Amino acid sequence: MRKLVLFLHASLDGFVEGPNGAMDIGWISYDGDLEKYAKEILSTADTVIWGRGTYQLMHGYWPSVPSNPSASQHERNHAEWIDKTAKIVFSTTLDKVEWNNSRLVKEDVEEEIKNLKQQPGKDMVILGSPRIAHHLMQLNLIDEYKITVSPVLIGNGLPLFQGLKEKVNLKLIENKTFDSGAIGLVYQSVR
Repeated sequence: MRKLVLFLHASLDGFVEGPNGAMDIGWISYDGDLEKYAKEILSTADTVIWGRGTYQLMHGYWPSVPSNPSASQHERNHAEWIDKTAKIVFSTTLDKVEWNNSRLVKEDVEEEIKNLKQQPGKDMVILGSPRIAHHLMQLNLIDEYKITVSPVLIGNGLPLFQGLKEKVNLKLIENKTFDSGAIGLVYQSVR
């Protein structure tokens, strides 16, 4: 059975976005070490799960990277990976998705995720998309939480965890400290 993995960056005080919205993420301790770690995590996935907002932000940026002469090799490699990877977008407001290998799901998120878990393939990763992550947390559908914690307090923004109505038991299966002082935590849901 495929796993649904949440991969997000958080501040030490538990925020995944700063007070200025979705792209207020300049506080993330992203360096070559964390870049390598992200690549390792994404190598286990063949499907990306997004909500509307993240899909639109990503679609507005990554397809332009291959033709951008100032893009790094890491950015080019990620752009190639994400273009080839299946992308499932959950939105009740979008009418269509146009990015290569993208599919729009407008209703019954829970049933769709359960069906996807039964299909053959590698892991599915919620890449960013904290709002759809909150919804999937509430449905207890996330199998692993891969969270990098940056050594910074930002004081305000969108919390990593929001709207949970029941306790979710987790087991720490990996932790890693990066040169920047960031920490990579991997927790498995205990059901």
